[in-house]
Amino acid sequence: MNYDIYSMNCPARLFFETLADKWVLMIINFLEQQPCHFNQLKKNLEGISPKVLSQKLKQLERDGFINRTVLDTSPIRVEYTLTPFGQDLSIRALNMKQWAEQNIEQVLHAQSNFDQKKSPERRFK
Repeated sequence: MNYDIYSMNCPARLFFETLADKWVLMIINFLEQQPCHFNQLKKNLEGISPKVLSQKLKQLERDGFINRTVLDTSPIRVEYTLTPFGQDLSIRALNMKQWAEQNIEQVLHAQSNFDQKKSPERRFK
């Protein structure tokens, strides 16, 4: 079957929307480095709320990118790891991360030029 993300009812479109989420890419990238507990992820992903982190982890588990393992410790801990499918995605996420870090100066420069070119009346609307 052929899929087309430009088609409104295509299941790959929903998948594409998931992958375009900044938190999803950061979680995948972080888990590629090491298995993690919830609080480790929350601490290392500055700005993410516990609620959003929980939602994203459930979404990634449902989509088959991560495993959630309850560890038999006291207190009970949960560890998140990438599945082989998630590891494949992490390669692409790492490329996007590296591209963003290498090109942000160009984006900031373009934004600054754009903002300076705006007419004074448009700047204040």
